[in-house]
Amino acid sequence: MLLLIDAGNTRVKWALVPSGARGGAALGRWTASGMVDHAQVRQLGDAWRGQHIVRVLISNVAGQGMRDTLEQVLLGALGMQPVPLEWFASAPSLAGITNRYRTPTQLGCDRFASVIGAHAFFPGKALIVATCGTATTVDAVSADGVFLGGMILPGLGLMASSLARNTAQLPQVAETMRVSEPFADHTDAAIISGCLAAQAGAIERAVAAHARSHGEVQCVLSGGAAALIAPHLSCSPAPVDNLVLIGLHHAVMNTTC
Repeated sequence: MLLLIDAGNTRVKWALVPSGARGGAALGRWTASGMVDHAQVRQLGDAWRGQHIVRVLISNVAGQGMRDTLEQVLLGALGMQPVPLEWFASAPSLAGITNRYRTPTQLGCDRFASVIGAHAFFPGKALIVATCGTATTVDAVSADGVFLGGMILPGLGLMASSLARNTAQLPQVAETMRVSEPFADHTDAAIISGCLAAQAGAIERAVAAHARSHGEVQCVLSGGAAALIAPHLSCSPAPVDNLVLIGLHHAVMNTTC
């Protein structure tokens, strides 16, 4: 089994896939998968123990502490098995993506994995890849797989909680509140409406800018807040869950490392 791990800023997602799985049809088809908050990471050993894991590929943007914790959990789960732990990193070129970041290795490994996954799902299409989590990242990829760059803004929950925390007398707002009208008639909904408009506006602006240079653009939407933002977009996004894990899987299938 191949174990794929996406350690994000808030949660850790994982998936198990057969080591020999190949081809586009295998992407996103997990033998087992799961997600935990950072506080529950040590519980993952129970899910991985006894799974005959022969390779582990990890995308980690949660820092050295998370890396150390994952190493300890994996050592406990895999025992003395000589299983290589591979830490995914951005590169100048990998799995169909040419990375045009000014310093390619400084691109977040989760963003790199996401654009690899999106390009694998939508080959031959110019893409805007919007991942809506703790932060919202909006990245542009050409039809032939060139990563052109992107933008980063606070995620929906972070944006709403920051406004509530730093503005006098505004209440705390749950990011799960749904609004259907752009102009709210109470303060909680007004905060969410404004934050949704900011998120959707950034994504739509990116789609429009990319389309001016690259023609028709497909918007790919992923992340925990994607379902909240999607109804407010006018660009018909394609939702894809677990895009980082999909990108890691596609990278494995297209490398021999």
